[in-house]
Amino acid sequence: MQRAQPPTTVLQTPHTPSHECGVFAVFGHPEAASLTYYGLFALQHRGQESAGIVSCAGSHAPFKAHRGMGLVSQVFAAKELEMLGGTRAIGHVRYSTTGSSTLRNAQPFSVETARGQIAVAHNGNLVNAAALRTELEQEGSIFQTTADSEILLHLLARPVMKQQNPLACLRRLEGAFSIVLMGEKEIIGLRDPYGFRPLALGKVDGAYVLASETCAFDLIKAEFIREIEPGEVVIIDQNGIRSEFPFAVQNSAFCIFEYVYFARPDSKLHGQGVKSVRVRMGRELARLHPVEADVVIPVPDSGIYAAMGFAEELKIPFDMAFVRNHYIGRTFIQPSQRSRDFNVRVKLNLIEEAVKGKRVVVVDDSIVRGTTARARVINLREAGAKEVHMRISCPPHKNPCHYGIDFPDPEKLLANQCTMEEIRKYLGADSIGYLSIEGMLAATGGTGSRFCLACFNGEYPVRYDAAFDKLIMEKQQKRPGLMDDDSAQQKLF
Repeated sequence: MQRAQPPTTVLQTPHTPSHECGVFAVFGHPEAASLTYYGLFALQHRGQESAGIVSCAGSHAPFKAHRGMGLVSQVFAAKELEMLGGTRAIGHVRYSTTGSSTLRNAQPFSVETARGQIAVAHNGNLVNAAALRTELEQEGSIFQTTADSEILLHLLARPVMKQQNPLACLRRLEGAFSIVLMGEKEIIGLRDPYGFRPLALGKVDGAYVLASETCAFDLIKAEFIREIEPGEVVIIDQNGIRSEFPFAVQNSAFCIFEYVYFARPDSKLHGQGVKSVRVRMGRELARLHPVEADVVIPVPDSGIYAAMGFAEELKIPFDMAFVRNHYIGRTFIQPSQRSRDFNVRVKLNLIEEAVKGKRVVVVDDSIVRGTTARARVINLREAGAKEVHMRISCPPHKNPCHYGIDFPDPEKLLANQCTMEEIRKYLGADSIGYLSIEGMLAATGGTGSRFCLACFNGEYPVRYDAAFDKLIMEKQQKRPGLMDDDSAQQKLF
Protein backbone atom coordinates (compact mmCIF):
# COMPACT_ATOMS: atom_id res chain seq x y z
CA MET A 1 0.00 0.00 0.00
CA GLN A 2 1.15 3.56 -0.63
CA ARG A 3 2.05 5.36 2.56
CA ALA A 4 1.32 9.00 3.27
CA GLN A 5 4.22 11.41 3.69
CA PRO A 6 4.44 14.04 6.44
CA PRO A 7 5.92 17.48 5.78
CA THR A 8 9.52 17.18 4.60
CA THR A 9 10.79 19.19 7.56
CA VAL A 10 9.69 16.41 9.86
CA LEU A 11 12.09 13.98 8.23
CA GLN A 12 15.19 15.98 9.07
CA THR A 13 15.08 15.86 12.86
CA PRO A 14 15.99 13.35 15.58
CA HIS A 15 13.63 10.37 15.66
CA THR A 16 13.52 10.16 19.46
CA PRO A 17 13.90 12.65 22.28
CA SER A 18 17.55 13.43 22.80
CA HIS A 19 18.95 12.71 26.22
CA GLU A 20 19.61 15.35 28.83
CA CYS A 21 22.68 15.24 31.08
CA GLY A 22 23.62 13.50 34.29
CA VAL A 23 25.54 14.89 37.28
CA PHE A 24 27.24 13.20 40.22
CA ALA A 25 29.28 14.41 43.21
CA VAL A 26 31.12 12.94 46.21
CA PHE A 27 32.40 14.65 49.37
CA GLY A 28 34.69 13.07 51.93
CA HIS A 29 35.59 9.69 50.42
CA PRO A 30 39.16 8.43 49.76
CA GLU A 31 38.01 6.97 46.43
CA ALA A 32 35.97 9.94 45.28
CA ALA A 33 37.04 9.77 41.62
CA SER A 34 36.31 6.04 41.37
CA LEU A 35 32.90 6.44 42.98
CA THR A 36 32.14 9.27 40.56
CA TYR A 37 33.19 7.07 37.65
CA TYR A 38 30.74 4.37 38.69
CA GLY A 39 28.06 6.96 39.37
CA LEU A 40 28.46 8.34 35.85
CA PHE A 41 28.39 4.80 34.49
CA ALA A 42 24.96 4.35 36.07
CA LEU A 43 23.84 7.68 34.57
CA GLN A 44 25.17 6.93 31.08
CA HIS A 45 21.61 6.80 29.68
CA ARG A 46 21.29 10.55 30.35
CA GLY A 47 24.07 11.51 27.94
CA GLN A 48 26.55 9.76 25.67
CA GLU A 49 28.36 12.59 23.89
CA SER A 50 31.00 13.31 26.52
CA ALA A 51 31.99 12.58 30.10
CA GLY A 52 34.21 14.26 32.66
CA ILE A 53 35.37 14.29 36.26
CA VAL A 54 37.03 17.05 38.32
CA SER A 55 38.54 15.99 41.65
CA CYS A 56 40.41 17.50 44.59
CA ALA A 57 42.52 15.91 47.34
CA GLY A 58 41.82 18.45 50.12
CA SER A 59 41.23 22.07 51.09
CA HIS A 60 42.96 24.43 48.64
CA ALA A 61 44.59 21.50 46.80
CA PRO A 62 44.76 21.91 43.02
CA PHE A 63 41.83 20.56 41.03
CA LYS A 64 42.52 17.68 38.66
CA ALA A 65 40.33 17.14 35.62
CA HIS A 66 39.81 14.68 32.81
CA ARG A 67 37.19 15.07 30.09
CA GLY A 68 36.64 13.41 26.76
CA MET A 69 34.20 12.71 23.96
CA GLY A 70 32.33 9.43 24.15
CA LEU A 71 31.02 7.00 26.72
CA VAL A 72 32.29 6.87 30.29
CA SER A 73 34.08 3.61 29.53
CA GLN A 74 35.80 5.22 26.54
CA VAL A 75 36.85 8.40 28.34
CA PHE A 76 38.22 6.83 31.54
CA ALA A 77 40.65 4.01 32.18
CA ALA A 78 42.52 2.97 35.32
CA LYS A 79 45.33 5.47 34.74
CA GLU A 80 42.95 8.43 34.49
CA LEU A 81 41.14 7.46 37.69
CA GLU A 82 44.45 6.97 39.50
CA MET A 83 45.61 10.40 38.32
CA LEU A 84 42.38 12.03 39.53
CA GLY A 85 42.30 10.47 43.00
CA GLY A 86 40.98 12.94 45.58
CA THR A 87 38.51 12.91 48.44
CA ARG A 88 35.85 14.93 46.62
CA ALA A 89 34.82 15.06 43.01
CA ILE A 90 32.06 16.05 40.63
CA GLY A 91 31.24 14.38 37.33
CA HIS A 92 29.07 14.85 34.25
CA VAL A 93 27.75 12.94 31.26
CA ARG A 94 26.48 15.16 28.48
CA TYR A 95 24.02 15.34 25.69
CA SER A 96 24.04 18.84 24.27
CA THR A 97 20.86 20.91 24.28
CA THR A 98 22.71 24.22 24.04
CA GLY A 99 26.18 24.51 22.58
CA SER A 100 27.80 22.26 20.02
CA SER A 101 28.96 18.71 20.63
CA THR A 102 32.70 19.26 21.05
CA LEU A 103 35.34 18.61 23.67
CA ARG A 104 35.40 22.31 24.54
CA ASN A 105 31.83 21.98 25.81
CA ALA A 106 32.44 18.78 27.80
CA GLN A 107 31.79 19.23 31.52
CA PRO A 108 32.50 19.69 34.37
CA PHE A 109 33.93 23.15 33.69
CA SER A 110 36.61 24.36 36.10
CA VAL A 111 38.33 27.74 36.54
CA GLU A 112 40.63 29.58 38.93
CA THR A 113 39.26 32.87 40.23
CA ALA A 114 40.18 35.46 42.82
CA ARG A 115 37.83 33.56 45.11
CA GLY A 116 39.62 30.27 44.41
CA GLN A 117 39.01 27.25 42.22
CA ILE A 118 35.48 26.45 41.10
CA ALA A 119 34.10 23.55 39.06
CA VAL A 120 30.53 23.08 37.85
CA ALA A 121 28.42 20.37 36.23
CA HIS A 122 24.90 21.21 35.02
CA ASN A 123 21.78 19.37 33.90
CA GLY A 124 19.13 21.59 32.36
CA ASN A 125 18.86 24.76 30.33
CA LEU A 126 19.06 28.43 31.37
CA VAL A 127 16.30 30.31 29.56
CA ASN A 128 17.86 33.72 30.26
CA ALA A 129 21.29 32.64 29.06
CA ALA A 130 21.45 35.15 26.20
CA ALA A 131 20.81 38.15 28.43
CA LEU A 132 23.26 36.99 31.10
CA ARG A 133 25.97 36.15 28.59
CA THR A 134 25.64 39.53 26.86
CA GLU A 135 25.80 41.34 30.19
CA LEU A 136 28.88 39.41 31.32
CA GLU A 137 30.69 39.93 28.01
CA GLN A 138 30.02 43.65 28.16
CA GLU A 139 31.65 43.63 31.60
CA GLY A 140 34.75 41.89 30.25
CA SER A 141 34.04 38.18 30.66
CA ILE A 142 35.62 35.98 28.00
CA PHE A 143 33.70 32.76 27.32
CA GLN A 144 35.55 29.62 26.32
CA THR A 145 32.51 27.50 25.40
CA THR A 146 29.08 27.78 23.83
CA ALA A 147 27.35 25.97 26.72
CA ASP A 148 25.04 27.96 28.97
CA SER A 149 26.53 26.19 32.02
CA GLU A 150 29.68 28.36 31.79
CA ILE A 151 27.57 31.41 32.67
CA LEU A 152 27.34 30.23 36.27
CA LEU A 153 31.13 30.16 36.60
CA HIS A 154 31.38 33.76 35.43
CA LEU A 155 28.67 34.83 37.86
CA LEU A 156 30.44 33.10 40.75
CA ALA A 157 33.78 34.62 39.76
CA ARG A 158 32.51 38.21 39.94
CA PRO A 159 33.69 40.16 43.01
CA VAL A 160 31.08 40.71 45.70
CA MET A 161 30.91 42.74 48.88
CA LYS A 162 32.26 40.90 51.93
CA GLN A 163 28.90 40.94 53.63
CA GLN A 164 27.14 39.47 50.59
CA ASN A 165 26.58 35.73 50.25
CA PRO A 166 28.50 34.50 47.18
CA LEU A 167 25.53 32.26 46.34
CA ALA A 168 23.34 35.34 45.84
CA CYS A 169 24.28 35.21 42.16
CA LEU A 170 22.17 32.07 41.83
CA ARG A 171 19.08 34.25 41.92
CA ARG A 172 20.08 35.51 38.47
CA LEU A 173 19.51 32.07 36.95
CA GLU A 174 16.20 31.32 35.25
CA GLY A 175 15.05 28.05 33.76
CA ALA A 176 15.78 24.41 34.50
CA PHE A 177 18.90 23.46 36.40
CA SER A 178 20.15 20.76 38.69
CA ILE A 179 23.77 21.64 39.39
CA VAL A 180 26.71 20.31 41.38
CA LEU A 181 29.54 22.72 42.27
CA MET A 182 32.94 22.11 43.81
CA GLY A 183 34.82 24.88 45.59
CA GLU A 184 38.00 25.06 47.62
CA LYS A 185 36.44 23.37 50.65
CA GLU A 186 32.96 22.19 49.71
CA ILE A 187 30.57 20.47 47.38
CA ILE A 188 27.32 22.28 46.57
CA GLY A 189 24.16 20.88 45.00
CA LEU A 190 21.17 22.94 43.88
CA ARG A 191 17.89 22.69 42.02
CA ASP A 192 15.92 25.44 40.33
CA PRO A 193 12.82 26.64 42.23
CA TYR A 194 10.49 24.82 39.83
CA GLY A 195 12.29 21.49 40.28
CA PHE A 196 12.37 20.67 36.56
CA ARG A 197 15.27 18.21 36.82
CA PRO A 198 15.90 15.58 39.50
CA LEU A 199 18.72 15.63 42.05
CA ALA A 200 19.09 13.26 45.00
CA LEU A 201 21.22 13.09 48.16
CA GLY A 202 22.80 9.90 49.49
CA LYS A 203 25.51 8.62 51.78
CA VAL A 204 28.16 5.91 51.48
CA ASP A 205 30.89 5.03 53.99
CA GLY A 206 30.17 8.29 55.83
CA ALA A 207 30.61 10.35 52.64
CA TYR A 208 27.82 12.39 51.06
CA VAL A 209 26.91 11.85 47.41
CA LEU A 210 24.67 13.72 44.97
CA ALA A 211 23.26 12.22 41.78
CA SER A 212 20.71 12.95 39.07
CA GLU A 213 19.04 9.61 39.75
CA THR A 214 18.89 7.11 42.60
CA CYS A 215 20.05 4.25 40.35
CA ALA A 216 23.57 5.71 40.72
CA PHE A 217 23.35 5.13 44.48
CA ASP A 218 22.45 1.48 43.97
CA LEU A 219 25.60 0.83 41.97
CA ILE A 220 27.95 2.19 44.65
CA LYS A 221 25.79 0.82 47.52
CA ALA A 222 24.98 4.28 48.83
CA GLU A 223 22.01 4.93 51.09
CA PHE A 224 19.36 7.18 49.60
CA ILE A 225 18.61 10.00 52.04
CA ARG A 226 16.20 12.28 50.18
CA GLU A 227 15.65 14.36 47.07
CA ILE A 228 16.99 17.90 46.98
CA GLU A 229 13.96 20.19 47.21
CA PRO A 230 13.05 22.61 44.40
CA GLY A 231 14.90 25.88 45.08
CA GLU A 232 17.19 24.25 47.65
CA VAL A 233 20.96 24.72 47.85
CA VAL A 234 22.82 22.10 49.91
CA ILE A 235 26.36 22.91 51.07
CA ILE A 236 28.50 19.95 52.12
CA ASP A 237 31.83 20.59 53.87
CA GLN A 238 33.90 19.31 56.80
CA ASN A 239 31.24 20.61 59.22
CA GLY A 240 28.52 18.47 57.66
CA ILE A 241 25.59 19.47 55.49
CA ARG A 242 23.32 22.51 55.58
CA SER A 243 20.64 23.97 53.32
CA GLU A 244 19.75 27.41 52.02
CA PHE A 245 16.73 28.51 49.99
CA PRO A 246 17.82 31.62 48.06
CA PHE A 247 15.07 31.52 45.42
CA ALA A 248 11.52 32.80 45.51
CA VAL A 249 9.06 29.94 45.99
CA GLN A 250 7.46 28.74 42.73
CA ASN A 251 4.88 26.14 41.76
CA SER A 252 6.40 22.73 41.12
CA ALA A 253 7.05 21.93 37.45
CA PHE A 254 8.89 18.61 37.47
CA CYS A 255 9.48 17.27 33.94
CA ILE A 256 6.97 14.45 33.56
CA PHE A 257 8.99 13.03 30.68
CA GLU A 258 11.48 11.77 33.25
CA TYR A 259 8.87 9.14 34.13
CA VAL A 260 8.02 8.41 30.50
CA TYR A 261 11.47 8.12 28.96
CA PHE A 262 14.57 9.58 30.55
CA ALA A 263 14.91 8.03 33.98
CA ARG A 264 16.10 4.47 34.37
CA PRO A 265 13.31 2.07 35.44
CA ASP A 266 15.25 1.18 38.60
CA SER A 267 15.32 4.81 39.77
CA LYS A 268 12.84 6.44 42.13
CA LEU A 269 11.35 9.88 41.57
CA HIS A 270 9.19 11.55 44.20
CA GLY A 271 9.13 8.29 46.11
CA GLN A 272 7.78 6.27 43.17
CA GLY A 273 9.59 3.60 41.22
CA VAL A 274 9.87 4.60 37.56
CA LYS A 275 9.09 1.04 36.48
CA SER A 276 5.78 1.04 38.40
CA VAL A 277 4.74 4.36 36.88
CA ARG A 278 5.44 3.08 33.37
CA VAL A 279 3.41 -0.07 33.99
CA ARG A 280 0.50 2.11 35.11
CA MET A 281 0.89 4.25 32.00
CA GLY A 282 0.52 1.10 29.92
CA ARG A 283 -2.63 0.16 31.81
CA GLU A 284 -4.12 3.62 31.32
CA LEU A 285 -3.24 3.44 27.62
CA ALA A 286 -5.00 0.08 27.31
CA ARG A 287 -8.16 1.46 28.90
CA LEU A 288 -8.12 4.47 26.59
CA HIS A 289 -7.25 2.62 23.35
CA PRO A 290 -8.15 -1.07 23.67
CA VAL A 291 -7.64 -3.37 20.70
CA GLU A 292 -8.17 -7.03 19.87
CA ALA A 293 -4.77 -8.53 19.21
CA ASP A 294 -2.69 -11.70 19.53
CA VAL A 295 0.49 -10.25 21.01
CA VAL A 296 1.83 -7.05 22.60
CA ILE A 297 5.47 -6.22 21.88
CA PRO A 298 7.51 -3.30 23.26
CA VAL A 299 10.10 -1.12 21.61
CA PRO A 300 13.10 -1.57 23.93
CA ASP A 301 14.10 -0.22 26.29
CA SER A 302 11.81 2.50 27.60
CA GLY A 303 8.68 0.95 26.08
CA ILE A 304 9.03 -2.37 27.90
CA TYR A 305 7.16 -1.66 31.12
CA ALA A 306 4.35 0.29 29.48
CA ALA A 307 3.87 -2.67 27.13
CA MET A 308 3.72 -4.99 30.14
CA GLY A 309 0.98 -2.87 31.68
CA PHE A 310 -0.91 -2.72 28.38
CA ALA A 311 -0.77 -6.50 27.94
CA GLU A 312 -1.77 -7.18 31.55
CA GLU A 313 -4.74 -4.84 31.40
CA LEU A 314 -6.17 -6.41 28.22
CA LYS A 315 -4.96 -9.95 29.01
CA ILE A 316 -3.05 -10.19 25.74
CA PRO A 317 0.19 -12.25 25.58
CA PHE A 318 3.38 -10.20 25.95
CA ASP A 319 6.51 -11.00 23.95
CA MET A 320 9.94 -9.44 23.32
CA ALA A 321 9.88 -9.60 19.52
CA PHE A 322 12.40 -6.78 19.04
CA VAL A 323 15.98 -7.59 20.11
CA ARG A 324 18.07 -4.53 20.77
CA ASN A 325 21.67 -4.20 19.70
CA HIS A 326 23.24 -2.04 22.43
CA TYR A 327 26.45 -1.46 20.48
CA ILE A 328 25.21 0.96 17.85
CA GLY A 329 25.09 4.72 18.11
CA ARG A 330 22.15 7.05 17.75
CA THR A 331 20.62 6.71 14.31
CA PHE A 332 19.96 10.39 13.67
CA ILE A 333 23.62 11.47 13.55
CA GLN A 334 24.48 9.37 10.50
CA PRO A 335 25.64 11.33 7.43
CA SER A 336 23.07 10.07 4.95
CA GLN A 337 19.44 8.99 4.94
CA ARG A 338 20.44 5.57 3.58
CA SER A 339 22.77 4.90 6.52
CA ARG A 340 20.16 6.20 8.96
CA ASP A 341 17.58 3.78 7.55
CA PHE A 342 20.10 0.94 7.75
CA ASN A 343 20.92 1.70 11.36
CA VAL A 344 17.24 1.82 12.32
CA ARG A 345 17.10 -1.85 11.33
CA VAL A 346 20.43 -2.73 12.91
CA LYS A 347 19.45 -1.19 16.24
CA LEU A 348 16.41 -3.45 16.72
CA ASN A 349 16.24 -6.84 15.05
CA LEU A 350 12.88 -8.58 14.77
CA ILE A 351 12.16 -12.20 15.73
CA GLU A 352 9.92 -13.15 12.82
CA GLU A 353 8.16 -16.16 14.37
CA ALA A 354 6.93 -13.98 17.25
CA VAL A 355 4.75 -11.88 14.91
CA LYS A 356 4.11 -13.84 11.72
CA GLY A 357 0.41 -14.20 11.03
CA LYS A 358 -0.50 -12.31 14.21
CA ARG A 359 -2.33 -9.14 15.13
CA VAL A 360 0.43 -7.14 16.78
CA VAL A 361 0.33 -4.19 19.20
CA VAL A 362 3.59 -2.22 19.32
CA VAL A 363 4.03 -0.08 22.45
CA ASP A 364 6.60 2.74 22.37
CA ASP A 365 7.23 5.62 24.76
CA SER A 366 6.97 8.45 22.22
CA ILE A 367 7.04 9.51 18.59
CA VAL A 368 8.96 12.63 17.60
CA ARG A 369 9.40 12.66 13.84
CA GLY A 370 8.06 9.15 13.13
CA THR A 371 10.87 7.82 10.94
CA THR A 372 11.83 5.02 13.30
CA ALA A 373 8.24 4.10 14.15
CA ARG A 374 7.49 3.86 10.45
CA ALA A 375 10.48 1.58 9.92
CA ARG A 376 9.21 -0.68 12.71
CA VAL A 377 5.81 -1.03 11.06
CA ILE A 378 7.38 -1.81 7.68
CA ASN A 379 9.60 -4.41 9.35
CA LEU A 380 6.60 -6.06 10.99
CA ARG A 381 4.68 -6.13 7.72
CA GLU A 382 7.62 -7.73 5.96
CA ALA A 383 7.80 -10.35 8.75
CA GLY A 384 4.21 -11.34 8.05
CA ALA A 385 2.27 -9.52 10.79
CA LYS A 386 -1.45 -9.62 9.96
CA GLU A 387 -2.19 -6.29 11.69
CA VAL A 388 0.01 -3.65 13.31
CA HIS A 389 -1.41 -1.32 15.97
CA MET A 390 0.77 1.45 17.41
CA ARG A 391 0.27 2.55 21.02
CA ILE A 392 2.25 5.40 22.57
CA SER A 393 2.59 5.71 26.36
CA CYS A 394 2.55 9.52 26.42
CA PRO A 395 0.52 12.25 24.69
CA PRO A 396 1.50 13.61 21.25
CA HIS A 397 4.53 15.90 21.28
CA LYS A 398 3.35 19.13 19.71
CA ASN A 399 5.68 21.71 21.28
CA PRO A 400 9.44 22.08 21.74
CA CYS A 401 11.09 21.80 25.15
CA HIS A 402 13.17 24.77 26.31
CA TYR A 403 14.23 23.28 29.63
CA GLY A 404 16.93 20.80 28.73
CA ILE A 405 15.43 18.23 26.35
CA ASP A 406 16.37 18.47 22.71
CA PHE A 407 12.92 18.44 21.11
CA PRO A 408 13.06 20.33 17.80
CA ASP A 409 10.92 23.27 16.78
CA PRO A 410 7.17 22.79 16.22
CA GLU A 411 7.44 22.53 12.43
CA LYS A 412 9.59 19.44 12.87
CA LEU A 413 7.36 17.54 15.26
CA LEU A 414 5.16 14.97 13.54
CA ALA A 415 2.15 15.43 15.83
CA ASN A 416 2.33 19.20 15.38
CA GLN A 417 2.18 18.94 11.60
CA CYS A 418 -0.19 16.01 11.09
CA THR A 419 -3.60 14.82 12.24
CA MET A 420 -3.92 11.43 13.95
CA GLU A 421 -5.19 9.91 10.72
CA GLU A 422 -2.28 11.38 8.77
CA ILE A 423 0.14 9.97 11.34
CA ARG A 424 -1.49 6.55 11.08
CA LYS A 425 -1.26 6.59 7.29
CA TYR A 426 2.35 7.75 7.34
CA LEU A 427 3.35 5.01 9.77
CA GLY A 428 1.38 2.42 7.80
CA ALA A 429 -0.34 1.18 10.97
CA ASP A 430 -3.86 -0.24 11.23
CA SER A 431 -4.51 2.02 14.21
CA ILE A 432 -2.70 4.44 16.48
CA GLY A 433 -3.41 5.57 20.01
CA TYR A 434 -1.64 7.97 22.37
CA LEU A 435 -2.00 8.17 26.13
CA SER A 436 -3.92 11.27 27.19
CA ILE A 437 -2.54 13.91 29.54
CA GLU A 438 -5.19 12.88 32.07
CA GLY A 439 -4.15 9.23 31.82
CA MET A 440 -0.48 10.11 32.18
CA LEU A 441 -1.17 12.17 35.28
CA ALA A 442 -3.30 9.38 36.74
CA ALA A 443 -0.39 6.96 36.28
CA THR A 444 1.97 9.26 38.19
CA GLY A 445 -0.53 9.93 40.95
CA GLY A 446 -0.06 13.67 40.43
CA THR A 447 -1.88 16.65 38.97
CA GLY A 448 -1.07 19.04 36.16
CA SER A 449 0.05 21.70 38.64
CA ARG A 450 2.84 19.41 39.85
CA PHE A 451 4.47 18.80 36.46
CA CYS A 452 5.77 20.62 33.42
CA LEU A 453 3.59 19.50 30.49
CA ALA A 454 4.74 22.14 28.00
CA CYS A 455 5.80 19.72 25.27
CA PHE A 456 2.26 18.33 25.29
CA ASN A 457 0.01 21.34 26.02
CA GLY A 458 2.23 24.34 25.20
CA GLU A 459 1.91 25.86 28.68
CA TYR A 460 5.45 26.93 29.65
CA PRO A 461 6.12 27.53 33.36
CA VAL A 462 9.06 29.87 32.62
CA ARG A 463 9.38 32.30 29.74
CA TYR A 464 11.93 31.17 27.17
CA ASP A 465 14.61 33.48 25.76
CA ALA A 466 14.68 32.53 22.09
CA ALA A 467 17.65 34.83 21.48
CA PHE A 468 20.19 32.43 23.00
CA ASP A 469 20.37 29.93 20.12
CA LYS A 470 20.59 32.82 17.65
CA LEU A 471 23.40 34.38 19.67
CA ILE A 472 25.43 31.16 19.70
CA MET A 473 24.89 30.61 15.98
CA GLU A 474 26.08 34.13 15.18
CA LYS A 475 29.21 33.66 17.30
CA GLN A 476 30.06 30.40 15.57
CA GLN A 477 29.57 31.99 12.15
CA LYS A 478 31.90 34.85 13.08
CA ARG A 479 34.58 32.51 14.44
CA PRO A 480 34.27 29.29 12.42
CA GLY A 481 36.13 26.34 13.85
CA LEU A 482 36.57 27.86 17.30
CA MET A 483 34.28 25.36 18.96
CA ASP A 484 35.23 22.37 16.84
CA ASP A 485 38.46 21.34 18.57
CA ASP A 486 37.74 17.65 19.13
CA SER A 487 38.87 16.25 15.78
CA ALA A 488 41.71 14.36 17.41
CA GLN A 489 39.56 13.01 20.22
CA GLN A 490 38.03 9.59 20.37
CA LYS A 491 34.63 9.59 18.71
CA LEU A 492 31.65 7.77 20.08
CA PHE A 493 30.16 6.81 16.74
